[in-house]
Amino acid sequence: MSTIKAPHIFQRMDQYELAYCLCFNRICRLPQITRLFAAISRLGDGVFWYTLMLILPMMRGEQGLMASLHMLMVGSIALLIYKGLKGRMERPRPFNTHEGIYIYTAPLDHYSFPSGHTLHAIGFTIIAVGYFPELAWLLVPFTALVALSRVVLGLHYPTDVLAGAAIGTTIAVVSWSI
Repeated sequence: MSTIKAPHIFQRMDQYELAYCLCFNRICRLPQITRLFAAISRLGDGVFWYTLMLILPMMRGEQGLMASLHMLMVGSIALLIYKGLKGRMERPRPFNTHEGIYIYTAPLDHYSFPSGHTLHAIGFTIIAVGYFPELAWLLVPFTALVALSRVVLGLHYPTDVLAGAAIGTTIAVVSWSI
């Protein structure tokens, strides 16, 4: 598998996005905000979603099981696409390329594009809310905070998050037609 020559594509984008990254990253100067976004990001690693997938069948029976299996399928496909893109695109994380951006939690891997946290959060939310619309009040804000946390913590550029959201949305929407 060859690497796409993405660093050249991303260099120009990085410069346009730097001001946004710096602005969002400065939010973490308050320790309470850092702890909040670090906790949200950690939950977005999978803890929140796996817990939801385990609880749904217990709380909602067969429909909950179907939702959890659907989420598992979407998550598996998302993981394959994410891993394939992440390793081929090789976009450095903002804190690695800009000395004014600080990292506030350890990254799970080396590269930035796309945001896997956002990709999975969007995909899982679309599926869960599709089965149980009454969960939107919890899942939509949580997903937005997961996406925001990735930029605030210095781990992603805004376009990484937008790309993750677009990919997650596409996978989830397509999965409904299967």
